[in-house]
Order: sequence, then C-alpha cells, then structure tokens
Amino acid sequence: MGRVSDRARDGVSDDDRLPLNAVLPWSVPAPRAGRDWPLATDRATARARWTALLAASEEGAREALLVPSRARTLHTTVAQLPGQSTGTGRLARESGPAPEPVRVAFGPYEERFLLPDHRLLDAPRPELWRVADASQLFLVHDPRATGLAVTALLPFGAGPGSRVHPLFRRPGGREPNLSPGLLAHLSDRYGRPVAPLDVLDWLLATARPTHRGREVRLPGRYEEWAAGTALGRGLREVALRGHGTHAGPRPRLPGGRRPWVREALELSPRGALPSLSYEAEDQALRVGDTGLLAPVAPAAWEAHHEGERVLARWFRARVSDPAAKGLAAVVPRAWPREWTSDLLGLLTDLTLHAERAAHCAEFAAAGEEEGHGIGGAALRAAGVLPVLPAARRPATVLETREEGPEGQFVLL
Repeated sequence: MGRVSDRARDGVSDDDRLPLNAVLPWSVPAPRAGRDWPLATDRATARARWTALLAASEEGAREALLVPSRARTLHTTVAQLPGQSTGTGRLARESGPAPEPVRVAFGPYEERFLLPDHRLLDAPRPELWRVADASQLFLVHDPRATGLAVTALLPFGAGPGSRVHPLFRRPGGREPNLSPGLLAHLSDRYGRPVAPLDVLDWLLATARPTHRGREVRLPGRYEEWAAGTALGRGLREVALRGHGTHAGPRPRLPGGRRPWVREALELSPRGALPSLSYEAEDQALRVGDTGLLAPVAPAAWEAHHEGERVLARWFRARVSDPAAKGLAAVVPRAWPREWTSDLLGLLTDLTLHAERAAHCAEFAAAGEEEGHGIGGAALRAAGVLPVLPAARRPATVLETREEGPEGQFVLL
C-alpha cells in the first residue's frame, strides 16, 4: 500500500521524520543533584559550603545541612565519580578537605561550580563522567525547550524528562554515538565525507519538537546538508563558550553592539534582589538604582527559560534568598568581579543565540516544505535501521581506577 504512517516495529516510521534516538541512540536522563547547595556560582562558595558542612560535628546538625533524600543520607556509601578522588566512606565521619569544584553547565545559558562528590549528588550519572573530556560534546534534549542545547561541560540543571546524548561513546572522541552505518550512508549519499560533528550541527539547526517527541529530518541533497550544518555550527560556537577542543574563541559582537558597564553595579550577594528594567530606546539595561549596561539587544532582554526571564534567573541565583536556609545561604560577602564579566558574556550569548536560532528556524521550515529527506525506509534498506540494542547501551569504559564504596575497587 506504499508509504505507511504508523510506527514500524523498530519505532521509526517510513516518512522523513526520525526520532532523535534513531540518530544518537545512546542517551541517559540528565544529571540531577537533588539539592541546590553543591552547585555554587563561584568556586570559593562551593568550598565554603563543604567546610560549613564538616564544621557541624553533631550528626543531627550535619544531616540537616546535607538535606538528606531517599538517595543520599550521611550513611550512604557510593563509589567515586569517575575521574574524581573524593572519599567513599560515610559522610557522617568525613573530615577531609573540600573536593576541587568542577565547572558544569547549568541549563542552556549558565555555568556553575559543582562539588563532585558522589555522596552529595542523588543522580550524577557516572556513565557520563566516564566519557567526559575535552573532546566530548553533550547534546541535551529538554522536552520543554524549542531547540536542542549542546555543551562541552557536564550538563546539570536540565528540566524534568530531559535526556543527554553524548556525541562519543568513549573518551578521546572515540566511537561516535551514532546509529551504526549512518556516517557511511550519508557520505555515500552526499559524495563527501560526513563527520560526527556535522551530524550534531545538523541536529542543532533543524531538530524540532513534535507531538511524538524530538524529531529530525535528514536531507537528500548535499547542498541543503551543507547549509544546515553551517547554521548549526554557528549555534554550537555560541553554546560552547570557548570550552573544549571543538570550540574556537568565544564569539563576540561587533564593537558598536558589544555591551559595556556604563554605570557601576553596586550590588551585594547578601542584599535584596535588584530590580531590572529595560530602556528600549537606548537599548540599556538598568540594574537596581545605580547599574546600567548598554547596548543590550532586545533579544537578550526578552530571552526566557522555563517561563522566566533569563536575566532575572541569573541575578536571582547570585543574591541570597532571605528564606534560604542551611548551606544554600552561604554566599560571597561581596560581589565578585568575575560575575560582572559573566553577565556581559551572557548578554552577548543571548543576543547571538537569538539571531542564529531565528535563521535556523527559517531554514528548517523551508526544508520541511521541500521534502526529499532520507527517511526510515531508506535507512532500513541501507541497514542503518533498526538500531542495534548494543548501540543504545553505554560502552564498557574504565579508563582510570575508580574507588568503590568504603574503598573497594570498581570493576566494570
């Protein structure tokens, strides 16, 4: 009867739309800390929170600071996170120095400093830590977001139901996390080599949410593929913020559009949340009673995430909540200079991302109208589909020695 519209047995219909996991088959739920305080906005605060935790010698007081959950208490024993050298004994008797905080992504626009101790984190996803290095990229699918996000850092802070697709299954950029045979099929179809990074860039530019989940269309013509990967590369350059071997210098706006501090921000992390207002005529962002930044593009001011203005979320994370208790109330005494630099970088990122995402949306819509994609039927005929079950599981990776609970050796 020709083309079928129902899902085939392998979960992929014969039309041109493919589910994301037919392209990047291995994914895991996004890492989750389970408590706010191990994720700080600066390294010194992360260390100070650890010190305050251990300063509570009475078990009841230390337990209250930890904020226990079903997954973690003072007496939980777990293995070290891969690549880390933290203790594996019970937190009730821990007395060692703070683990060195690591920089992680926190949602699509921010970074935080995480205390990388497995005993503090409900679901850090060790399988991602095993493959995280300078060559790795993580594609993050948040079902509430319009587009996909990419980061070279371990991705925390994604919303419920989010999944993380590593680009590579092994450290060092080895073994692409792509359906076996896909790269060869695309290379043959286009008559030119196709690299894993090209596929990721195409996904960034064109993957869109549908009623069936996140889906992507692979084009039949090389000219369309080349144009789409170029657009996706622009989004990736902004999102990586200069991190990792796949990032060049952090993109900057031209001199006349680059935001600057026109009037100093006189803020305190222990003060009230500053009011924010936007002066559209002058493209100026007013922060509190004294701070002024300009030029700030309207797109940066209007950017929202999870129903809240991105800039408001950014300031809220850096000003102590009067209702905060325990270790979450440990914040810097003064406004660190690097936070102002981070704010200027965020304004640039929001501006560039909005501009480039708009071009990608227009391109994807035009491609949908054109048709002529590589669909499920073609990929089944080429032997790319169905995806082998092994490709949906993590590779057996043990690059470094990992200490298990209470000092045991980990075997994988």
